[in-house]
Amino acid sequence: MTAVSDQRQLAYIAGQAADARINVELETEGMTLNLGPQHPATHGTLRLVARLDGEQVVAAEPLMGYMHRGYEKLSEVRTFPQVTALINRIDWLGSFANEVPFILAAEQLMGIEAPPRAQWIRTILFEMSRIANITLFLGDMGVQLGAVTPVFFAFRDREYILNQIESATGGRFHPNFDRIGGLKDDLPAGWIQGTKSALAKIRTFCDQMEDLLVGNVIFEQRCRGVGVIPADVGLAYGLSGANIRASGVDWDVRRDNPCGLVYDQVDWEVWTHPDGDSFARYWVRLQETREACNIVEQLLDNIPSGPILAKVPRIIKVPEGEAYVETENPLGVMGYYVVSKGGLEPYRVKIRSASFSNMSITPWLLKGVYVPDIISILASLYFILGDIDR
Repeated sequence: MTAVSDQRQLAYIAGQAADARINVELETEGMTLNLGPQHPATHGTLRLVARLDGEQVVAAEPLMGYMHRGYEKLSEVRTFPQVTALINRIDWLGSFANEVPFILAAEQLMGIEAPPRAQWIRTILFEMSRIANITLFLGDMGVQLGAVTPVFFAFRDREYILNQIESATGGRFHPNFDRIGGLKDDLPAGWIQGTKSALAKIRTFCDQMEDLLVGNVIFEQRCRGVGVIPADVGLAYGLSGANIRASGVDWDVRRDNPCGLVYDQVDWEVWTHPDGDSFARYWVRLQETREACNIVEQLLDNIPSGPILAKVPRIIKVPEGEAYVETENPLGVMGYYVVSKGGLEPYRVKIRSASFSNMSITPWLLKGVYVPDIISILASLYFILGDIDR
C-alpha cells in the first residue's frame, strides 16, 4: 500500500507540474480596472478606466461628466450680475477667482474700468483665493501617498485665509463679491492687519510642508521621475498653470497679460522647474504659495484710496459685442468667451476651465506607469471636478 500511495503521489505532482508549465506558456488576458466614479483617491466624480498588463497600465481613459451642471447654458438665462453667484461654484476651492475673468469680460463690453482701489482689492482677493486653493493641495498630496499629517496642517492653516475672505466678502466659499465696475463693499476695519497675520501663518505652513514632504525619502521616491511631462507635449495638450511651468515653460498670464489686475504694480517671480515630474509640480505650487503671500503683502501696503465702484447703470444692459478674457487662476488658465446681443443676459458663454484642459493629457501620461503611480500622478496634476464638469 505504501509503494502504491507513493506512486500515486508522484504521478499527481507530475501532473500538477505539467499543468503549471502549460499555464505559464498560455497568454493571459489583461485586466480592466475602474477607479471611480466614487473612488476617494480620484477627487470626486471622475471615473478612470485603466487596462492593465499585470500591474502596468496599457491604456487609461478618463470618463467625465458625472457631475455636469451646465454652467455655460445656465449663464445664458441669468442677468450679467447674477452670473457671479453661479460661476463661484466651478472651482469651489478658489471661488472668487472664477468671478474675475467674467466680470472683466463684461466690463470690456461695456467700456467700463473699475476704480484703482477696486483693482487692488480684486487682485488681493484673487491671490488669497490662490493661497486657499493650493494650500489644500500641498497637504492633500501627502495624504494621497499615505502621509496624513500634512493634510491636517493644511485644513488648519487654510482657515486663517478663509476667515479673512469671509470677513471682507461675507462668503467663506462662495463670495459673490465682484461687480461690474468694481466690488460690492469696501474692506472692513482691521482687515489689513488681520490678513498680514494670516499670511505669516501660511508662510510657516509652507516651511512645514517642505520639512515634512519635500525632503522625505518616501515622498521623493514616489514622485521624482514619475509622470514626466515634456514641455512640448504639455503645450500640445493644452496644459497651463503650475502643470506646464513644472515642465520648464515660463508662462504666466498674471505677468504676460494682467488684464484689469495690478500684478505689474508689485515685484514678484514666476517659478518654473525643469524636471516635469510629479515632484516638480508639487515644488512649483509650494513656491507659488509663498509668492502669492509676497504679492498680497505688497498690495496691502499700497492700496489706493477712493471709490470701489465705478458709475454703472442701475439696470445693467451690456452692449452688443463679444469679448474673451483669461486669468491665471489657481488651477491654471481660466477663460470666458462672452457674447452679448445687447440684452440683460449673455447671449452665449463659453468657459475655458483649467482642469478640463489639464486632464486631457492623462491617457498619454498614464500609459506605461504602474498602478500605485496612477494616484500620485493624478494628485500632482491637481484638478477640481467642478472645474471639469462645468
